[in-house]
This record gives sequence, C-alpha cells and structure tokens, in this order.
Amino acid sequence: MSRIFAAAVAVVAGVASADAQVPPGYPADYAKVVEAAEREGRVVVYSTTDTLAAGQLLRDYAELYPRLRVDYFDLNSGELYKRFLAESAAGADTADLLWTSSMDSQVKLAAEGKAATYASPELRSLPKWAVWQNQAYGTTYEPITFVYNKRLVPAAEVPQDHSALLALLDAKPAAYKGKITAYDPEKSGTGYLLVNQDIKTFPQGWDLFRAFGKSSIRLSTAAADMMEFVISGAQTIGYGVFGSYALARSKKVPDLGLVMPKDYTLIMSRVALIAARAKRPNSARLFLDYLLSQRGQNVIANHADLYSLRDDVPGEATAKRVAELIGDRARPIAISPDLLAPLSEPYRRDFSKKWQAAMKGQ
Repeated sequence: MSRIFAAAVAVVAGVASADAQVPPGYPADYAKVVEAAEREGRVVVYSTTDTLAAGQLLRDYAELYPRLRVDYFDLNSGELYKRFLAESAAGADTADLLWTSSMDSQVKLAAEGKAATYASPELRSLPKWAVWQNQAYGTTYEPITFVYNKRLVPAAEVPQDHSALLALLDAKPAAYKGKITAYDPEKSGTGYLLVNQDIKTFPQGWDLFRAFGKSSIRLSTAAADMMEFVISGAQTIGYGVFGSYALARSKKVPDLGLVMPKDYTLIMSRVALIAARAKRPNSARLFLDYLLSQRGQNVIANHADLYSLRDDVPGEATAKRVAELIGDRARPIAISPDLLAPLSEPYRRDFSKKWQAAMKGQ
C-alpha cells in the first residue's frame, strides 16, 4: 500500500432494485443470503487495495446489488490490522470483511479465531493453495517482479533472474551504487513477507541482500514510490515490485520495463476474510463471493490490473497469462500456517540482526 487513507468511500446506487438474483451455478437457497444482505443494507470493508484500483470493482458491485452500500476504507496493512484488533477488542462497529496484501497477518487472524468459516460457492473455481480452512481466501494472482529504467539500464544488463541481479551488483558495483530500490522489510509488512519468501526459495538470498547493502540500496515502504524512483532515474532497478502495479504503470510510462524472474517468480495474493463477529455477515459473504466470481475476477484482471486468480478469465493480467510467460517457474505463496513462523518475536529479532548486518554489506 503506497498511502494511508482515513476516509471511507461509500458506493451507493439508486433506490430501484430488482428482486434478489442468484448467480448462475449457485444453490437456489443463495437467494436467502442476498435477501438477508439487503436487510443489513451495507458492508464495511477494510482494505489495502487503493480506491483507484478498487473503484471499478465497487461500481460494478453496486450495479449488481443496487440495494447494498459498500463503506470502503483504504488503509495500509499495519493500520488495518491494528485498527481491526482495537475496534474488535472494544466491541465497536468494525470491518465485516478484511481484504489485504498482508497474507501472513490474515492467516494469523484466522488462526486466532477472528475469521468466520464460510464455504463460498466459488470454491470449486479456486486453486487449493489459495484457500485455508474456508476462512482465508486468496483473490488475486500477482507476480513479484523487477522493474527497470529502459533508458538507463543497457539491455544486456537487465537481470532476468535473481542470480543475474546478484552477479550484476558484484560485477559492476560502481555503476549501480545507489541505483537499486526495494521494500524495507523492517517497515513494510509486505516487504517482510516477500523477503522471507525469497530466503526460503533462493539459496543465495542473503548474498543478494548483502549486495544490496554494499550498493547503498534505497529502501521504501511503497511500490508506487519505488516505481517513481526508477522512472525518474534516481534509481534504475526496483526489486520486488507487484507486477499488477508495474503493468498498470508501464502502460502509461513506456520507459518502465518489468521482468518476471526466470528462476522463480513469487506470486502473492490479496487475502480476504470475513470477521468472525461481523455485524453484517450476509453482506460480507456476498462481497467475498463477488470478488471470487468470474464477473468480479474479470473486473480485477481487465479494469483494476490486479491479476485474476481464476483460469477461466481472459486477459493480460491473469494467472493464465503468467503461466504462458513463465510456465512452472511461478511460485504462489500458499495461504497456510507456514506463513506464521516469521511473525514470532524470536524470528523477527534474529531476522532484524541479519538484515541490519546485510545492509552494512556484512
């Protein structure tokens, strides 16, 4: 998440509405969920997906369910997590549905009993790694990429995988001094998640991070900022940038190149869960099912540039297209308890020591 928003965005349709419609393939009694949601009247969503990307989704949802209002709060991952916990502990009205790129914190909430169990009718269309205990649902399929400035990085030097990036920094330290940017894993929850996935997947992960330190890397908490650094030429290579953001930006800025690493490309997914004590549970179920539906996923892929999770959605920003580009080198981050270990305090302390040493090139 690149910015903190405190305001709610209310999407309200006209007063006219058709009778509750059951989506194709859903059980007939789903009409009761729609009717109950309409009685609830609204759903409160806390999300790290900014309002610009989510706007088309919210408008389409309003067309589908015009009697329902979405109060959409655009927050960064840390604020979202802390706010939800504080409001829940106080018994205050809080989010019915959480939708965030912080995959590990969502699994933590589910593991602590703060997520409702709900078997979405869309389950059969989702990959197994993207659903945990019918509580935490992946909604997107977003490759983690390198970005670079096409004017300033010679074509022969564009790193095509993690080993090539490490080799480039070792071979040309002067040329890339101060020219690399990446997430700061000590300040960004997303950065922390991705770096720990790199450690698991890339045997030379810490060698690469030490090379970052020697290069005087510029760390950031926002993918949008990293891309702006690269576009401006202040830095020339960005590491670990959401392919969704990079693809959308590159359509407007041709000088921004992106690479899906050919050794492995991490795939992250924005995880949605329904709060265990949601005050509007039926509205939350309806919104979750929309996000997972073919209709919602088509909007995600072709209007929000967030990459669809489903195989039956066409377009450039889709799991199908990623498979065509990199085949079996995609490495989806599974929504599972495996994400919890790096969240323990002993692990965090050990990681912080190693990371700080690496930033000194040690």
